[in-house]
Amino acid sequence: MSQLTFFEKEEKNLINLKEASEWASQYLNRKVTISNISYLLQYGRIRKYGSNGNPLINIEELKEYYDSLKTQEKQWKKKLGEDLNWHLSFVEYTEWERTKHVHRLHPYKGKFIPQLVEYFLDSHTDEFKQQIYFHKGDIVLDPFCGSGTTLVQASELGMHAVGVDISPFNAMISNAKVEKHNIPEIREAIRNITLNLENFQKTKNNIAFEDHLLSELAKFNYKYFPSPEYKRKVTKGEINEQEYAKDKEQKFLSIYYDLVEKYKIKIKQDKNRSFLDKWFLFPVREEIDFVFEELKKLENNDIKKILAIILSRTVRSCRATTHADLATLKEPVTTTYYCKKHGKICKPIFSIKGWWQRYTIDTLNRFKEFDRLRTETLQICLTGDSRTIDIYEEIKKRDSEFAKILLKQKIKGIFSSPPYVGLIDYHEQHAYAYEIFGFSRKDELEIGPLSKGQGKEARDAYVKGIAESLRNCKKYLQKDYDIFLVANDKFNLYPDIAQLAEMKIVNRFKRPVLNRVEKDRSNAYAEIIFHLKER
Repeated sequence: MSQLTFFEKEEKNLINLKEASEWASQYLNRKVTISNISYLLQYGRIRKYGSNGNPLINIEELKEYYDSLKTQEKQWKKKLGEDLNWHLSFVEYTEWERTKHVHRLHPYKGKFIPQLVEYFLDSHTDEFKQQIYFHKGDIVLDPFCGSGTTLVQASELGMHAVGVDISPFNAMISNAKVEKHNIPEIREAIRNITLNLENFQKTKNNIAFEDHLLSELAKFNYKYFPSPEYKRKVTKGEINEQEYAKDKEQKFLSIYYDLVEKYKIKIKQDKNRSFLDKWFLFPVREEIDFVFEELKKLENNDIKKILAIILSRTVRSCRATTHADLATLKEPVTTTYYCKKHGKICKPIFSIKGWWQRYTIDTLNRFKEFDRLRTETLQICLTGDSRTIDIYEEIKKRDSEFAKILLKQKIKGIFSSPPYVGLIDYHEQHAYAYEIFGFSRKDELEIGPLSKGQGKEARDAYVKGIAESLRNCKKYLQKDYDIFLVANDKFNLYPDIAQLAEMKIVNRFKRPVLNRVEKDRSNAYAEIIFHLKER
């Protein structure tokens, strides 16, 4: 597209990215960055004018887009109540920003987005936030640390932070995110292990088998599931998807079994007792075990820890399941299958190499990105039960300097998302990692696990457990503390929790959750951030 003249820009009411970001920030009364505007262009939310090197935006189109969001806000408030704080939806942030740098180091169910932490911890002011709760140099506590979101954001904002989690695997992930690492040494270790994995693969038929399988799938899918014609015919009702797909799925199975026989591929493992036995094909399990043995040879514990996290992330992506069931496992898949998600015949995974290489590169890039943003502050996640742990003594064992700071100024407050009653079994979501690395499981100490349901007995135990955690943590807090707990309190348990913890709820912030994972995003859904203080 040719450059527009000054007069053409004026006539079309066009502005550049910087001008658009400034205008949007003023129009919405909140910070809108240039990357936010670029995201709208990239995904076609608004049209691009000018050249690729100098993109321009029609200010009226931008206004129409933001006005449509205001309409969405009205619809959500109609369903969930006028007390909905739309500013806390963070609708303006891209998916990349919500999972920035080390926040996507490893998958984790039930974590909040970093922007939510930033809002309550950051000492900025705007018309939506009347009060400042935390300042640079303060210590923040997260007694249900999970994957360490609060710790990471505290580092970005110049604050110290302590996390506590009952899961040693969660603590490992959290600490890996906030610790400093020798990137060149990690890269060299990755290179050596990847080369060794490739040499190991040369002793097997798996790669030749999978290459041949992919070639046959490409020809078959091109013939029977041409894109986008096939999906269009399904949508128009010209093809009965269920009957057609079942017939073609069976048709390809004969090709699949012939290749398995030709290359002498062993599909299933001999045992079916553990998670690793059940959810991974034999060739994948062989490679997992091989890489794990390579990790054990490493002498540097920090490098060993980072590569263990990469292996865990890789393993999670290589489970023998369909693409549609990655979030919630149903039954192991050992053959090719019709994939409704992609509208064609797909295959299970026979090698970890592709995911291993993707995640090694991604991990190093995320560490480098975070290194540019982190501050010279201290963060640590302790493995333990927040109901009983002696935070000061545990930190003193790990970091004497941090212990001195903690003893001198105490913790300013808490920002945390406690487990939701009867929603997730936190150990089970990473069962593969516990088996590979030999971590001890503490399922019996989880508060509100899925396995105990949501009945009255489970709810009563939950109230007692969260209140005990808060009472224990109060010992380490400043007198005028501020506690923020993110919860979906559909059973109205938090008034009882506050009373039992000898606290009072001084405010509630109801935020719409727009970008939910593994849920029906069409349904309006909100969560509450409870602000508690001493009673």
